[in-house]
This record gives sequence, C-alpha cells and structure tokens, in this order.
Amino acid sequence: MSVFPPATSGAASPPPERARSDFKGDLAVIVGLSLATLLLHVLADSNYGYFRDELYFLACGRHLAWGYVDQPPLIAAIAEFSRWLLGDSLRAIRFFPALAGAAKVLLTGLVTRELGGKRYAQVLACVAVITAPIYLGIDHLLTMNAFEPLFWMGCAYVAIRIIKGGSPKLWLVFGALAGLGLENKYSMLFFGFAFAVGLLLTPQRKVLRSPWIWIGGAVAFLVYLPNFLWEIRQHWPMFEILNNIQQSNKNTPVNLLSFFLGQLLLMEPLAAPLWLAGLAWFFFSKAGKPFRLLGWTFVVLFATFVLLHGKVYYLAPAYPMLFAAGGIAAEGWIERRRAAWLKPAITGVLIVAGVILAPFAIPILPVETYIAYQKALHLEPPRTEQHKMGPLPQGYADMFGWPEMVAKVAEVYTKLTPEEKSECAIFAQNYGEAGAVDFFGPKYGLPHALSGHNNYYLWGPDDYSGEVMIVMGDRREVLEKYFDHVEFGAVFQNPYVMPYENNLPIWVCRGAKVPLRELWPHVKVYM
Repeated sequence: MSVFPPATSGAASPPPERARSDFKGDLAVIVGLSLATLLLHVLADSNYGYFRDELYFLACGRHLAWGYVDQPPLIAAIAEFSRWLLGDSLRAIRFFPALAGAAKVLLTGLVTRELGGKRYAQVLACVAVITAPIYLGIDHLLTMNAFEPLFWMGCAYVAIRIIKGGSPKLWLVFGALAGLGLENKYSMLFFGFAFAVGLLLTPQRKVLRSPWIWIGGAVAFLVYLPNFLWEIRQHWPMFEILNNIQQSNKNTPVNLLSFFLGQLLLMEPLAAPLWLAGLAWFFFSKAGKPFRLLGWTFVVLFATFVLLHGKVYYLAPAYPMLFAAGGIAAEGWIERRRAAWLKPAITGVLIVAGVILAPFAIPILPVETYIAYQKALHLEPPRTEQHKMGPLPQGYADMFGWPEMVAKVAEVYTKLTPEEKSECAIFAQNYGEAGAVDFFGPKYGLPHALSGHNNYYLWGPDDYSGEVMIVMGDRREVLEKYFDHVEFGAVFQNPYVMPYENNLPIWVCRGAKVPLRELWPHVKVYM
C-alpha cells in the first residue's frame, strides 16, 4: 500500500478503451519527437572534430576501473562499449549521447503525462527540451553530462508514480537509478539532497515511515559502493581536485545574478516563462500541490549551486520536470481563454528561437560561417572557465587541432634514431593532448602518451627511464632543469584552438638528470 494518498485532478477517469487509445496516441507523438531529436544529432555529429574530453574518456575506456580521479566509472565503460560495438568514428562514439538526448525527450513527455498534461502540454514540454541550447550541446558529445538528466528525471518520474498511488516498492527503482547516477556523475548527490529537503518541507515527508524508501537508499549505496571503495583506496582524489580548482580560480566567478542569467541563456531566453510557470505550478496550483516536493527540489538545487559557486550548467538536468509542469500550466491557460491559436504560436516561437541559437550549441555551421554568425549576433555561449579565448568559444575550440597536433609530434618522432625510438616517451601537459596522442598516434607508430594530469598521473610512467622524451608544451628553461639536453623539435599552430595550445612548442629532451619514476610525483596535476 502506498504511503502517499493517490493524486487526483478531480475529473472523472476516461473509459479504459479511451485511456488506452489516448496513451497510444500520446506515446506515438512523444516517440516521434524523440526520433526527430536523434536524427538531428546523428546528422550533425560528424561536424568539426573530436572534443578534448571525448579523447580522454576513450583513453579511460582502455583502462577500465571502478573509478578515475576526476569522474566515476560509467562514462569510461560507455566509451569502451561504444568503441567495441560501433567503432571509434565520431558518429560511432556520439551515438549513445544522441540516444540519451532522444530518451530525455521521451522521458519529458512521460513526466508531463504523469503530471496530468494532455497532448499539447506534452508536445510543448518536449519542444522546449529539444530546442534548449544546453541540451543540444551536451547531447552532441560523449560526456557524462549527456546521461545525467536521465538519472535525475528518471528518479523524478518514479517519485511521481509513487505519489499517484504506485507501489512503494518503486523506491527500489529510484535507488537503483540514483546509484547508477552516482556512477555517472557525483552531482547525483546534489539531486538526492535537494529531493530529501523537498520531502521534509512537504506533507510527503510521511513516506519516511515506509521501509521501502530506506531500502531504496541502501540499493543506491550498494550500486555506488565499488566507486566509493575505489575513492577510499586512492585517498579521495575527487576532493583534492575540487580543492585545487577552488584555489586556482580556474572557473568563472558566479553570483546569484550571473547564475540566473546563465540559466536564461542555456535554456533559451524565450523558454523562461515556460519553466518559471512550471515552478509556479508546483507551488501554487491545486493540481501541482501533490508534486510540490519537485518544486522544492529545484529551488534547493538552485540555491545550493549559487552558494557553492557552481557552473551555470550544473542545474540543467532538473529542467525537464519544470518544462513538463510549465506545459501543463500553458495548456490550462490557453484552454481557459479558448485561444487555440496560441498553441502553435507558442510552440513556433520556441522553435524559431531554438533555430537561431542552435549554432551556438551544436556545430551545424562551417567554422568560418559560425564565427561570422557569432559576430553578427554579438552573442556567445556562457563562459564557465577563465581561459583566454580565441575566435571560437571553448566548447568548439576544443574540437579542433588534435590530428594536426599529433602529426607534428610524429614529425619529431620520425627524426629519432631507432635506438631512441625504442625508449622514447611522449609527455603531454594535459589529458586532452595525451588523449589525442593515444587516439591518433598509433597510425604513426607513436608510443602511448604520459601526462601528470588527472588519471594519466595515476597510470604512471610505465618503465620509461626518461633518457629520451618528446615533451609537448612547457618552456626550455624549465625543461633544462630536468634534462641534460633540450632540443627544439617543432611547433604546432592552429588558429581555432584554445590560445594556450596555439604555437605549442614540441621539444626533444635527452639525458634525464633523475629517473623518470623519481620525478613522477612532481608532475602531478589534479585539476
């Protein structure tokens, strides 16, 4: 028996035959929108090139483990499974993120329906998700961000089902989703905290009397346990990274105003009335009252990220439930005014605005056309890190130059003697450069890369002595402290990459003054 009283709208239930027909019709529309989303990403996923983090996650996939210093293990497992199943082309590695984007649209429609929304509310909510720039961007890349909303909103969907009278055993499903969410990204903890606060602040707190929610919590912990034990064994590297980032001032400063403005840009400015109406629906409408804990979940998440100076996109996984509620609010408002013409008008406005902003989120324009487009509109995506920018925003700049960079390294490597090649190590300054060498290097016969950055540091220097090393980046005067001979090899240049990687020198270093294994603790960079 459910601890929650069943949520009802006060209207008589339709006959079973009609209810089944309505569900099939609704599902057909939602699935159609989901497939359109999948097609959009499949058509665009080969534009530009591999993203920095994708190269790193592919490297992590070749070193499968229960944890990594900067993320839980799920994304590496997905990367390796994708490579095994489909190959490692751009289209192959980005298929599962695109599929996750389509699933998010489907889940949004189902959440809207469970909250009581009819066909138009479902369509409007799905369109808002499809056209949101942040979702266009994250669903285009193989990162944990593409999968994160599925776990957050999957938990929200299960909670809605329970509130509506579903079996309390569904808390086991909630717990399994939460545990998998933790194996994907630690931000699942923030959702869990905000959801718990929402329970305590609403009459739904009575669910805490049920043993099933506590068993669900145990399920979540058991699913997360392997990574938890890995973190303990490695002395909690994630906390070390977070502390280093905070002290470095790497991220763009965030306050209440900048965080809110960032939400407007990421979710599409003209969609703001919709998600704000959704938030109001949870708090002030009779139909939304049983689900108010979801409104509190969003508010607590918003406040938490502002207080902790989180990046503006951290809140993105929570918006589908607001779009769902906003669709219901808009649907009711239009029907009360008997202004059916507003339905296509509102949807059309979202689509047009989404098309205008889409080039800032997904690479559908040739690069020079995009640069001109950006200048003409005087817009750019919200910045999350304080790097000096080139002609492209960081999200696009990090898709350029990797094959050319590795080709330059290969030029230097081919000039070594056979004896030097047999003991040569290639050292990169960050996991993007190292991941590029590991991905593009085999066709040149390059050895795998070394780096002190994040999990590359944990993988160590292998058996390399340091007698011959190709070092990407760094300065001659620094390298001369550690090697007897430092020789300039080549320079990598590309106008589209991040400025700190343009004009990147590539050095040949010989005669390590101390063995590389002894030097290794000094190259550690957890950031």
